[in-house]
Order: sequence, then structure tokens, then C-alpha cells
Amino acid sequence: MNRRQLLTALVVAACLSAGAVAGLRIRAQSVPDTLPAALSDKDFWGLVTEYSEPDGFFRSDNLVSNERTFQEVIPELRKRVLPNGVYLGVGPDQNFTYISALKPRMAFIVDIRRGNLDQHLFYKALVEMSSDRLDFLSRLFAREKPLALVENAAGLTTNILFDAFIGIEPNPELLQKNVDEIEKWLTVHHGFALTPDDLRGIEYVARAFFSEGPDLRYSFPSPRLARVFPTYSELQKTDDGTGTSYAYLASEESFRAIREYERKNLIVPVIGDFAGPKALRAVGGYITTHGGLVNYIYTSNV
Repeated sequence: MNRRQLLTALVVAACLSAGAVAGLRIRAQSVPDTLPAALSDKDFWGLVTEYSEPDGFFRSDNLVSNERTFQEVIPELRKRVLPNGVYLGVGPDQNFTYISALKPRMAFIVDIRRGNLDQHLFYKALVEMSSDRLDFLSRLFAREKPLALVENAAGLTTNILFDAFIGIEPNPELLQKNVDEIEKWLTVHHGFALTPDDLRGIEYVARAFFSEGPDLRYSFPSPRLARVFPTYSELQKTDDGTGTSYAYLASEESFRAIREYERKNLIVPVIGDFAGPKALRAVGGYITTHGGLVNYIYTSNV
């Protein structure tokens, strides 16, 4: 293909894409906006169970993102907010950074692994139960709160917050307390019908953070090659490339935003292969029926 043909092809593709987006907006606007301000526990669990496919395979536990630069697109994305926009993502907690920065009406996390669903339920319980970032990190790492920070944690930078946990040993009693409280919160407070495999999956995530703390990486236990991947702490300390951090633990405001989404059951994890027969179709059908648009799609390397 010569340069003129390539340019023509790109222009045609751009026009077709613009037309498709315009058509979606018109169709979405013709349906009343009934996206929920909150989901009941029953409706949330119904979406999780009804839309999910069987557990699938991925080569890693993927407990932490391996992408150092995922914040760099946020400034541009923030210019494209739609009032009835819905976020669609994949993977673990990097989605929280996008959600807190972009503030969609609701979010669906579609991932091939049931382990990812279990990890999001683990986060859901911890985020909802935690009073602030310091409380969240203490529970997450199963480590005592750094005494020097307890009185004035609200305004601390991410660097200070995470570095304060260096040298604090994991506490097995706190780990067991966390696991018990998470199970009770999900099964009693919310009434979710977790399977024995889910409970084991949640405990596995808890033990990974207990073992590695702020240094947990993409794979656990971390083989030598995995050392090239960033740690959980490093990802929370990074920014958009211009000095602005949108990390969900960069401020109390960002953390509270995620806690509000979780308490309203508006971050819905679903098990699904992107090429599968049900999950994405069901999520798309739900959003369309409620007059919404998926205007943010994060697919990592899928």
C-alpha cells in the first residue's frame, strides 16, 4: 500500500469509527437513562453470577498490574467524559485508579479468571470496612499501623504512607482476623453465596499480601524474572508522566471515591473470556438496556 492509499484508508476508517460512535450515542440516547445510582446486594450478586462464564486460564495470578505507565492516558480520557458513561475493565486494582479519576456511572470488570473475581471481592470487603488509607493498608498487608502516622494520616503523600510500613513485620494474628472479617462481611453483611473455592481464593490473595506486603508483584511467589515487574508500592507511587498522580491511594479523596463505589455495589466483577459466549454480551446488553454507553474500555494486553 502506497502513502496515498494508506492515508485514504485511515480517513475512511476514521469516518466509519466516528459514524459508529455517533450511531451508538443516538441509540443510547433513545433509551431512558436508568443506570442505577446504587445496586442492592441481591442485584449485584445476581449480575456477578448470571453474567459470569466458567473459570478460565491465564498464565499468571496477576495479583498486581505489570504496567508502569497506565496513568499516562488519564489526562486525555478526562476530556472525554459522558454523563451516562460506563467503565469496562480487566484485571485487578489498577481499575480503581481509572475509576476514581474518570468517575463513570458504574463499572464492570470482566476477567477470564475466577481468581480475579475473588480478588475484587477481597478488595471490596477491605475497602468498605476501612476508615481511611492507613487503615486499608494495615488490613491489606496484615501489619500494625505505623504509630507515627496514626494521628495525621489524611494529608500524607503516597511515598510517606507506604515507606512507613518498611520494617513492620507481618502479623499472623492480623491475617487470620482479616480473613475472618472479610468472609463475614461478604457472606453475612452482604449475603453473597460464596463457594468454598471462593473463600480459598480470597484467603490466597490475603496470604500473598501478608507474605510480600508493599513489595507484591504481578506473580506470586515472585520468580527471578518477575523482578522486572513493578511492586504494588511502586505502582501507587507513580504518576501520569507529568507529576500528577491519579493513583487511588494518592489521596484520601481518591480512596473515598472508590469506597463509595464499592459501598453502592457499582464495581461489578464478572468472570468472562473476551471471546466467550456470554459475559461481554450480557454486560453490553445490561448497559444498553439502561441507556448507558461504555465510553472507557481498559483491556490491558488482552
